[in-house]
Amino acid sequence: MRFVIFLADGAADFPVPELGNKTPLQVANKPAIDRIARLGRCGSFVTVDEDMPPGSEVANLTVLGYDPRECYQGRGVIEAASMGVKLSDTDIAMRCNLICIEDGRIKNHSAGHISTEEAHKLIRHVDRYIGSDDAHFFPGISYRHLLLLSEPSPPPDPLISRSLVPSLSTDFECFPPHDHVGEKVEDLMIVSKSDEAKPTVGRLNDMIRCSWELLPQHRVNEERVKAGRDPANSIWFWSQGRKPKMKTFGELYGITGAVISAVDLIKGLGVYAGLDVIEVPGATGLIDTNYEGKADACLKALDDHDFVYVHVEATDEAGHARDVKQKVLGIEYLDSRLVARVMKGIKEKGIEATVAVLPDHMTPVAKGNHVHGPVPVAISVLGPPSSVFRPPSPDSVQTYDEAACALGSLGLLRGDQFIRMVLGQL
Repeated sequence: MRFVIFLADGAADFPVPELGNKTPLQVANKPAIDRIARLGRCGSFVTVDEDMPPGSEVANLTVLGYDPRECYQGRGVIEAASMGVKLSDTDIAMRCNLICIEDGRIKNHSAGHISTEEAHKLIRHVDRYIGSDDAHFFPGISYRHLLLLSEPSPPPDPLISRSLVPSLSTDFECFPPHDHVGEKVEDLMIVSKSDEAKPTVGRLNDMIRCSWELLPQHRVNEERVKAGRDPANSIWFWSQGRKPKMKTFGELYGITGAVISAVDLIKGLGVYAGLDVIEVPGATGLIDTNYEGKADACLKALDDHDFVYVHVEATDEAGHARDVKQKVLGIEYLDSRLVARVMKGIKEKGIEATVAVLPDHMTPVAKGNHVHGPVPVAISVLGPPSSVFRPPSPDSVQTYDEAACALGSLGLLRGDQFIRMVLGQL
């Protein structure tokens, strides 16, 4: 038996007036995904408890069967693993966005979806002038980058007490830029939760303010402004943490696996989970991603992996942009160019497989940020016509969307119930 999960990041939504009070999933043309629902069993899944942040890092940990309360250490450390950045037990890693600020407010969280080539030039510039021996900036993809803080070196003078050198602390609050578009930056600076964290917080806020002077003068931003595009005129830190302790997927479930994504966060989760990370040329994290390439990579991975986790970011980015048309289109591209292609390949290969589809969380276009709430799931077990294998009986759900799946036979899933249901262990 093989297992495939299609993860449509942020695809779940509330009814949208512009769509006749239907959700993007309800109006999108998605016959392949609807077929998974029709042939299988459906339900809803609480991927993030109310007292946890409704981000992709917590949600995807839950989808994969991990308990975020035990292993969640922030988004930065997960993305560090994807980027090959090694952390000691005392290091702190943080996501570093390149964002656009206009009139003292966050205009967007992505500097207008700056290109990776442009962003790398800016992050290297930041590292040169703002970085130090114990603060390093690492370039990622588009607007998504990394800051690594190390414990300060001991005083060179042995007569100076080591205790006088402030230690790093993660006891502070950050504000994810995608959740605060349009708000004043001075109201969103990092806030210390303890006296111990004040030196770390002061340094981080100083670096952010320094970038306001440094970045606008860079040639990349000057050219972007001339071309009528948003400049990347600020760095922005959030989601701090230290190296997590996680069992691998093989240790938990006794199977081999692979992950396919354009996003460092998902790749990093794969690294910590012991999954093989498969790179796909042209995978962008946006609506222009290489859907066909991801589908073909998935089918190839099924030759020598038990489990493949296929993640698509485009629907989440459309939600953040509050672009309902792009969100519907992202769902339809996912269906026709990826899910349908994988389903066809599974049939042609004669594979017995369990396929599942779900979002990790909700990203409503009316809000533009992640929110708490159950997401729809559909799980279907497929076998070749000649197989003696008999899949579970389907329930009455005919289409894949929030309302329809809520009536399915799986009911409301929590914790590791979803992954165990997919893997046939529940």
